[in-house]
Amino acid sequence: MADSKAVTIRTRKFMTNRLLSRKQFVIDVLHPGRPKVSKLKRIFVPCGNVGGVEGETGFGLIYESVENAKKYEPKYRLIRNGLDTKVEKSRKQLKERKNGAKKIRGVKKTKAGDAAKGGKKK
Repeated sequence: MADSKAVTIRTRKFMTNRLLSRKQFVIDVLHPGRPKVSKLKRIFVPCGNVGGVEGETGFGLIYESVENAKKYEPKYRLIRNGLDTKVEKSRKQLKERKNGAKKIRGVKKTKAGDAAKGGKKK
């Protein structure tokens, strides 16, 4: 009975990507007779897992350092893995910025966007 609750993790197509300072692989998580397994720590899993009753298959990334992960990973994945914090902006702020940019043309538009972010107004 204890064997039916075991979880097996296998990696396939393991390769080293030196340009992005990471190792990437396809991961198979087999868990027969058990519901989904919680997320693995320290591994970025960018795409959703293809799951079934017996197991799941996904794509994983292991970076050489946290600095490299922060350099190459999108912000939403860093937030998901606890390496960055989410900046909360109100819906009203976003709409005011969008509508303010509509009224300005050309190079001034980028300056207006910088002013909205907290830069100096000219």
